[in-house]
Amino acid sequence: ECLALALSLGIVNGLALNTGHELGHKKETFDRWMAKLVLAVVGYGHFFIEHNKGHHRDVATPMDPATSRMGESIYAFSLREIPGAFKRAWDLEEQRLSRCGKSVWSLENEVLQPMILTVVLYAALLAFFGPLMLIFLPIQMAFGWWQLTSANYIEHYGLLREKMSDGRYERQQPHHSWNSNHIMSNLILFHLQRHSDHHAHPTRSYQSLRDFKDLPSLPSGYPGMFLAAMFPSWFRSIMDHRVLDWAKGDLDKIQIQPGKREFYERK
Repeated sequence: ECLALALSLGIVNGLALNTGHELGHKKETFDRWMAKLVLAVVGYGHFFIEHNKGHHRDVATPMDPATSRMGESIYAFSLREIPGAFKRAWDLEEQRLSRCGKSVWSLENEVLQPMILTVVLYAALLAFFGPLMLIFLPIQMAFGWWQLTSANYIEHYGLLREKMSDGRYERQQPHHSWNSNHIMSNLILFHLQRHSDHHAHPTRSYQSLRDFKDLPSLPSGYPGMFLAAMFPSWFRSIMDHRVLDWAKGDLDKIQIQPGKREFYERK
């Protein structure tokens, strides 16, 4: 019963993370604090900084731990993405606070703020409900994290921005995200699946995000792709040929998992 409740709450937390994602892109102070609060419930408050200032800057480049590589399983991706996301968020805040002449341990650290909320909330739940929370909380938290990782995994799989002669990467374009316009999952996920328009206009309200027919498209909504991602061979059979078509067969234009290039060259 405890496991079922934890998994059920994990599903809710996955949806809550998406709500926090939407609120985190707003400019109003109240909305941004609500984003931190929502993210703190599932213990992923650093996403507020990592996503807005890191992922949106580095997406579809090798510097982005939240962009998956062709041939990389979701399990390998999660081991790279989850710690990489926290490290990038912390580094970004350390740099920002350093420019202001403040310590990274200042309460103005926007990674620490939701982290403190998480500690207070979880301590209160532990005190009120007892040791059972030591099992319940990690399960619901991990399942919530997994849903976010699943979304990150499918949204830019294999896509790569072109590196220019000056060493910088081209400005991100609509074709650097995978999209889906399935009605039900779009409604549930606040049109997150219209991902190209979201990256082009991060502050645009989800109701206004648009779908374009000539962009890289997933064959299913996010829930179906999440399921496929759990079976790497199945997922690759669905997505790898789409990535190759996107790059017109040029492997140099694709982010490929290290050690897998020869495999794709033989195909």
